[in-house]
Amino acid sequence: MKSKSYKYLDIVTAFFVAILLISNIADTKAITMGALSFGGGTFLFPLAYIFGDILTEVYGFRKARRVIWIGFGCAILMALTFYLVGQAPPAADWPFQESYMNILGLTPRIVLGSLVAYMVGEFVNSVILAKLKIVTKGKYLWTRTIGSTVVGQFLDTVIFMFIAFYGIFPMDLLISIIISGYLLKVGTEVLFTPFTYLIVNYLKKKEDEDFFDTKTAFTPIGN
Repeated sequence: MKSKSYKYLDIVTAFFVAILLISNIADTKAITMGALSFGGGTFLFPLAYIFGDILTEVYGFRKARRVIWIGFGCAILMALTFYLVGQAPPAADWPFQESYMNILGLTPRIVLGSLVAYMVGEFVNSVILAKLKIVTKGKYLWTRTIGSTVVGQFLDTVIFMFIAFYGIFPMDLLISIIISGYLLKVGTEVLFTPFTYLIVNYLKKKEDEDFFDTKTAFTPIGN
């Protein structure tokens, strides 16, 4: 059977991967709002979950799974490139080696934490949304997008912070950053819900697709 062709799937994939990579780079800068501190990518990264919701809601878990793996591969390539470039001998008249390493010379714990948290959070988010779609019979989209994000972002935030910073930050600071970052991410999902509705409804109409994962094997790797 010939695979169905989609007009906008590649565009959604491109935005998903771009948001993932850009937010990881932006996260190298810490910013402050009032008494709270966040990584610079905290404001952008929740959009990756929104695009993940759109992928699963419109195209189904299998298509979303493929895009998640594409993002994972691109993130590894980015981290490996930054590391190898950082280890290469700098030009004699280039004085920014230390600055480069401080910003883009990602430490192994941060890279590992980011990749593990991303994979767990995104897959859990996609599975929950797909299953809730069946339970709700395709109604009440907001319950799926917000409900899946509540769980996915929690796992993502906790896993990343503990892998990257456990033993480095005091426990009270670590918990404070986890809570503030998590609330901001979930809040972003809620705030963007009307836009999620607009994009999902537009894509369902234009792609003539509204996939239900009634016979899907919810595994990270599968056919």
